[in-house]
Amino acid sequence: MIRRWNPDTVAAPIGMYSHLAHVPPGHELVVISGQVGALPDGSLAADAESQTEAVFANLERLLAAAGAEPRHLVKLFSMVAGTEHLPGFRAVVKRTFTRWFPNGDWPAQSLIVAAALASPDILVEVEAMAAVPR
Repeated sequence: MIRRWNPDTVAAPIGMYSHLAHVPPGHELVVISGQVGALPDGSLAADAESQTEAVFANLERLLAAAGAEPRHLVKLFSMVAGTEHLPGFRAVVKRTFTRWFPNGDWPAQSLIVAAALASPDILVEVEAMAAVPR
């Protein structure tokens, strides 16, 4: 089982994440490239909130393809193109993490706000790492 924790030697996390995550023996590390808000038909969702929903739906599909589930996530790295898109992004993260991690056992996570991502229409991108049991 993946161990996630927050030692009392540092301040508590300021969001829905754990400071540390440990991949135990008997697991393979799966790295997922940055996912954008692309819908199954290849079109891009319209706004940051719907793009974030598409990102997490894509992550679920990719995890399933690797024989994993969201509970196997170890680390997420999120990128948002502008502070104006943070409310939509955070709303989806809260809904999704509440569903994926009902006990609050959050994966490690980092978030940056960038001036832009790979294309002006891309507002959100998320990379992930998962530990899949062998």
